[in-house]
Amino acid sequence: MKNKIICLSAAFAFLAFASCKNSVKDTGSNSVQKEEYVGKEIGNQFDAEIDKLVSQMTLEEKIGMLHGNSMFTSGGVKRLGIPELKMADGPLGVREEISRDSWAPAGLTNDFATYYPAAGALAATFNQEMAYTFGNSVGQELRARDKDMLLSPAINIVRTPLGGRTYEYMTEDPFLNKKLTVPMVVGLQDNDVMACVKHFAANNQETNRDFVDVQIDERTLREIYLPAFEASVKEGKAYSIMGAYNKFRGEYLCENDYMLNKILRDEWGFEGVVVSDWAAVHSTVKSLKSGLDIEMGTPKPFNEFYLADKLIGAAKNKEISETEIDKHVKRILKVLFQVKAMGGKERIKGSLATEAHYQDAYKIAAESIVLLKNENNALPLKLDGVKSIAVIGNNATKKNALGGFGAGVKTKREITPLDGLKNRLPSSIKINYAEGYLERYEEKNKGNLGNITSTGPVTIDQLDPTKLQEAIETAKNSDIAIVFAGSNRDYETEASDRRDLHLPFGQEELIKKVVAVNPRTIIVMVAGAPFDLNQVQKETSALVWTWFNGSEGGNALADVLLGKVNPSGKLPWTMPVNLKDSPAHATNSFPGDKVVNYAEGILVGYRWFDTKKIEPLYPFGYGLSYTTFAFENGKTDKTEYALEETISISLDVKNTGKVDGKEVVQVYVSKPNSKVERAAQELKGFKKVMVKAGNSEKISIQIPVKELAYYDVTSKKWVVESGKYTLKLGNSSRSIMQDIAVNVQ
Repeated sequence: MKNKIICLSAAFAFLAFASCKNSVKDTGSNSVQKEEYVGKEIGNQFDAEIDKLVSQMTLEEKIGMLHGNSMFTSGGVKRLGIPELKMADGPLGVREEISRDSWAPAGLTNDFATYYPAAGALAATFNQEMAYTFGNSVGQELRARDKDMLLSPAINIVRTPLGGRTYEYMTEDPFLNKKLTVPMVVGLQDNDVMACVKHFAANNQETNRDFVDVQIDERTLREIYLPAFEASVKEGKAYSIMGAYNKFRGEYLCENDYMLNKILRDEWGFEGVVVSDWAAVHSTVKSLKSGLDIEMGTPKPFNEFYLADKLIGAAKNKEISETEIDKHVKRILKVLFQVKAMGGKERIKGSLATEAHYQDAYKIAAESIVLLKNENNALPLKLDGVKSIAVIGNNATKKNALGGFGAGVKTKREITPLDGLKNRLPSSIKINYAEGYLERYEEKNKGNLGNITSTGPVTIDQLDPTKLQEAIETAKNSDIAIVFAGSNRDYETEASDRRDLHLPFGQEELIKKVVAVNPRTIIVMVAGAPFDLNQVQKETSALVWTWFNGSEGGNALADVLLGKVNPSGKLPWTMPVNLKDSPAHATNSFPGDKVVNYAEGILVGYRWFDTKKIEPLYPFGYGLSYTTFAFENGKTDKTEYALEETISISLDVKNTGKVDGKEVVQVYVSKPNSKVERAAQELKGFKKVMVKAGNSEKISIQIPVKELAYYDVTSKKWVVESGKYTLKLGNSSRSIMQDIAVNVQ
C-alpha cells in the first residue's frame, strides 16, 4: 500500500494554530471537514449597535449585567432585548438544571445529557481530533439546553499527584495541554456558544484554594502554567476566561491587574469576558478596574454581591466612573452578539443525548485506555475453553457521572465495567460478580472538604470478612478473574486533595488474595490520578488503566479487554514510585499554608524525573499495545535552521506485530550546554497514527523553531538560543528510539 503523509502541527503559542494540509475528517457528530483549528475572532461589527444599547441603559441595568442574578445566569435587560447570559457547568458534559437560587436540582425531565470521559482521559488519547470531537459534541448539547457559556475546559497543570481535580484537568505538560485545549475550545465555540477556560491561573491545588498565595517565578509562570491559556486566547479565540480562587503574588486572581489586564488583555489581546469562579471576588472597585467583568457566586443574596448594590453605591459616590462600567457591559454584549444570543441571526439549535453523541464519548474512551503491563500476552482475553469469568470489585458497578463535590452529569446511560462485559461476552460464558471491597469513610471526617491534606475524609481500609471470602470463592471457582480497583468521583473530588497515594478501601489486600487463588487475574484500575501501584503491578501479569470514562466507558473497556480495540492511550502525567519523588513533594512545597512557593520551578512532572534521573513507576507518555512498533528512517528536512523556519521531521512507523493498532510518536527536544537551566527534555511534537499489521505509515511532524524558545526574564521576551539541539523520537518520555541533531543559527 502507499504510504500516507500525515502532518502534525506543533505550532508555537505565539503563532496561529496551523493545521495538516492533508486534513482528516472530523469524527464528531457533525462530521465537518476541518482544515485547521482556529477560533472565530470577536469582531467589531456589532460596536455601533452595542453603543446604542448602552446609551439607553440606566446605571442599575448596566450593573445588573455584571453579576449573577441566579446560580448560573448574569443579568439581562428585558426592555432592550438583552437576554441573561446563561451558563452551565460541564467538565463531564452539560450539568443538570438546578434551581435559580439554590443548588437543589430543578427536577426537570428534559435535562438528561451525555456523560463524556473526564479531561484526563481526553489527554491520554494524545489526539487533537478527539479534542475537537469532545468540544464539538458537548457544544451541541449546550445549545440544545439553550445555554450560552460552558464553564469548561479546566486546563490547570497537574502539579501534584494528590490533586483532587487531576481527573478534571488534563496533563502535567504545557505543550500537550495547549495542543488539546485549542481544538476543544474551537469545537465548542463552533456551536454558537462560549468556552469559559479555567481557572486563570496557577490554581494547582484544592487545599486552601480560597486564599492560598501562589508564588511562581516569571519564567516558570510563562513556560509551564500559561501556555495553554495563551493558546486558547490567541489561537482558539476563547470568548471567556474564569478567574481562579487563589491569590497570585499577594493579589486575588479575580482582582489581579497583572494577570487580567497586563497579560491577558494587553499582551495577548483578549477581547472576551472574565468571569469569576463562584464566590471568588473580594472587592468592588478593585475587581472591576483589575479586569473582572462578571461576578458569580452562591453564599448570599445576589444583590449583595461586590458587583451589585456595592458597585451602584461606588458609582454614585464617584469611586468608579460610569465609563469604566460601560467598558465591561460592552464586553458582555459583544460576546452575546458573537454567539448569536443577540442580533437576530439564526443560531445552532444543537442536540442532546443522541446516539451520535454517545458514540463520540465511546471513541474518546476507547482511545484513552492505557495498557500498563501485559506479560505473556495475558491480554486480550483468550476465551477458548473459558466457561466463567469472575468480576470482582466495587468499581465494576460504581457509577461516576454524578458524585463528589463538583459538577457531574445527569445521564440516562452509564455503562459500567460489569455492564460492558455483559454486553460484549458471549452468552456461553458465565459472569460471577463479587463486590470484594466496600467504599467506606470514617464518619467523623466524611465530607470535610477543602483541607483534606490534614483533616479531610479518611477511608476505612479494612476489608469486610464476608465480602472478602465471597470474592475469594468467586475467583477460585472461575476460569479467569478481573479485579476492578482504583478510585471514584466521591474520593477524587473538587475542594479536596488526597492525603497520599495509597489504594483505599483495602484493595491491595483484596488483589493479593484473589491472585493467590486464581493466577489468571487481570487488574483494571478505574481512576483519574496516580496511585501507589508498586505492589499491585507485581501481583498481576496484566494491568490496565481506565478513567471516569463516560456513558460508553464500560463498552469501550470491554472492547479493549477482549481485543476488539487495541489500546492506544498514553499516560498524560508521571506515576511515581514514591510520592516524595514528585517535584512538589521532593521540594516540600505542597500544600504550603497561607503561601505556597513553587520551588521546583520549570521542572514539573517528567521534566523533574528526567533531569534529576529519578526512575518513575510509569513515565509520562507511556502506554503499551497488543502489537509492536518500530520507528525507522527518522530525519529532518535539513540540518540548519533559522529563527523563522520550521523543522520538518519525517519517519516511518512500522507495525511489526500481528494486530492493527495506533501508536503515538512523541518528539522530545534537548538543548545541550544551554546557558540557562533547562529540563533534560521537553515534549515539542506528537502524532497519533493508525498502522495496519505488517505495514508502515510515513508521518511528518512540524516543529517551528520558535517552539524551542525559553522565556528570558530580563528582556521579558521569548529567546531561541543558537547552537545544537537534539530531537528525540520515542513512544514515551523514557522510550526514545532515535536521536536527530539539528543546529539553529
